Amino acid sequence: MSTNNRSQSKPKIFSFSRLVKAARSIFEQLPDKRTGDNVTYSMADAAMGAFSVFFTQSPSFLDFQRTLKASQGCSNTQTLFGMANIPSDNQVRNLLDPVPPKTVFPLFFYAVNTLDETGYLDAYRSFNGDLLMPFDGTRYFSSKKVHCDNCSTTEHNGVVTYSHSVVTPVIVAPGNPHIIPLEPEFIIPQDGHEKQDCENAAAKRWLSEYGPQYSSLGVAVLGDDLYCKQPLCEAITEQGMNFILVCKPNSHKTLYDWVDGLEITGGVKTIEVRRLEGKIRYTDTYRFVNQVPLRDGKGALDVNWCELTTIRDDGEQMYKNAFATNHRVTAANVTGIVRDGRARWKVENENNNTLKTKGYNLTHNFGHGKEHLSSLLATLNILSFLFHTVLDMMDSKYQSIRRFMPRKQFFDDLRALTRYFCFDNWDALMAFMVEKLELEVPDTS
Repeated sequence: MSTNNRSQSKPKIFSFSRLVKAARSIFEQLPDKRTGDNVTYSMADAAMGAFSVFFTQSPSFLDFQRTLKASQGCSNTQTLFGMANIPSDNQVRNLLDPVPPKTVFPLFFYAVNTLDETGYLDAYRSFNGDLLMPFDGTRYFSSKKVHCDNCSTTEHNGVVTYSHSVVTPVIVAPGNPHIIPLEPEFIIPQDGHEKQDCENAAAKRWLSEYGPQYSSLGVAVLGDDLYCKQPLCEAITEQGMNFILVCKPNSHKTLYDWVDGLEITGGVKTIEVRRLEGKIRYTDTYRFVNQVPLRDGKGALDVNWCELTTIRDDGEQMYKNAFATNHRVTAANVTGIVRDGRARWKVENENNNTLKTKGYNLTHNFGHGKEHLSSLLATLNILSFLFHTVLDMMDSKYQSIRRFMPRKQFFDDLRALTRYFCFDNWDALMAFMVEKLELEVPDTS
């Protein structure tokens, strides 16, 4: 489908109930290891119960709904999240511990595919028409006592620290406030491997597993210097994707020896761009060269290299960084390539930092379990962030409310309203807030 056709058919509103229905259909397929007749609570109710806590950012949401059902005969777990029964927190943890997080991953591509089909991904197209997909790893659990078989370990002075980390790919665009979280890849011990798992290995697993479904969308992978290694670059291009990766001198000596040598012979091109921000002038100096080896030795991958140095008019250096890419760099496109490469910071600041500090509390131990509980709950937490993002892009009432109030106030109000009132559906809840706040909502008919 062409971009123009998608834009013309793009709906102005997206139903939260459609997201919940999709989640419910996946949750109903979760493996259930229970035996016997004690199946009062379904696996779907357990998963949706955990998801509802993250979505509302209310650790006591299920307790509140039990009280609401006892007093009013209905609850928002049923009307908003389609739950038949409300399991206790311990029941949720026990039921979900054996469930691998990959079982709910189809929901991520469902959301991204919906955004693509309705034209909302068009705003994320950057240089070369690619979607920018930065990768980054982050730790979300650490303890010297609590652990499971999937923990990574470090030892210092005889003390063992257990931890969980995850690689969190996202879709971003320079200047776009919305980031789109994708399927995470957990850094966990791998069968048949003596060495501990690492961020690069996890990224390569993600590319092998999910690269085929995303490469058709047109993707450029972004990452810090840790990712700028030949095996990972080859894994990216094998999936039909492009890459723009931070490339530092201290970890790429061979490449920079070539750059220095080509500089002497005039092989490195340079352009300067002078710009004014307010009353301050800056000079951006771009240097670039094509076809230089990423590493030493036979079979080294040739990459293209570019660098940006920004100097303020008083001589102070404000920025300097360089990137390796498979895009051929020219004077016409170097600014676009560098701009896109710099967007990798969004995965740290606007994804991982948001998940840790903006109400999602990713690093809080909601439940560790003995098998997969920790990683599954982290996945549901990230999924709630994705659903919030989709609503903020596509639900007009949600948009109006979120533009009116900051994130914290919105979730404070959401917790209070759902604690004391039972709403028929999500749209009724949003309509109530819009009415009481006396907001204008664009006509989407």
